[in-house]
Amino acid sequence: MNDVIISPSILSADFMKLQEEIDSVREAGAEWIHIVDLEGAKNGEPVNINTILRISSESGLKCEVGGGIRDLRVIEKYINSGIDRIILGTAAITDKNLLISAIKNFTSEKIAVGVDIRGGLVAVKGWREDSGVNAFDFCSELESIGINFIICTDISRDGAMKGTNRQLYADLSAKFHMNITASGGVSTLEDVKALAKMDLYGAIIGKAYYTGAINLSQAIEAAKNDN
Repeated sequence: MNDVIISPSILSADFMKLQEEIDSVREAGAEWIHIVDLEGAKNGEPVNINTILRISSESGLKCEVGGGIRDLRVIEKYINSGIDRIILGTAAITDKNLLISAIKNFTSEKIAVGVDIRGGLVAVKGWREDSGVNAFDFCSELESIGINFIICTDISRDGAMKGTNRQLYADLSAKFHMNITASGGVSTLEDVKALAKMDLYGAIIGKAYYTGAINLSQAIEAAKNDN
């Protein structure tokens, strides 16, 4: 991986619990955390923005945030408050003008797109609906617009602890020149090593981190050694 981003996924809105998790993540050597406002993704607008901004200000880690971000006002608030990268999901499908405006106003280094894939199609609205858009066609469009960062999740693998979809990420890596982060099913050190050899930008570790199936410090070291 060019820029080793082994990112634990932070989901809780309980700040005291979060603080313990963040301390553990930082001690393991992580530089980034991946934060998802799950309620925001379902409701269509941020719900836990104050908690997220507190994490950003107190964690000492770089933060990328997604979930319910569907207008420039919210993007501006997050970025001006110190969030390092914003992830657009549903809005990237439904509002191309917003996506283009976000890149123009905040640069492609600050804007990523979440490509959540189910059955080859992009899912939206907190994975509750299929957009009908082919995932690879969507990625081609994103690259042509000027997006540099995409986070691709194989929904069928997410939380299943059955390994990541290595073929999907190999195909994406071969076809596109964007910085690709793998998400969904990253559950072993072997997954991390395999993804690192594909020269991906990073990997998100969720359930495997929380259950102890992956030792985060070992995963970070494995990615660096295969860099």
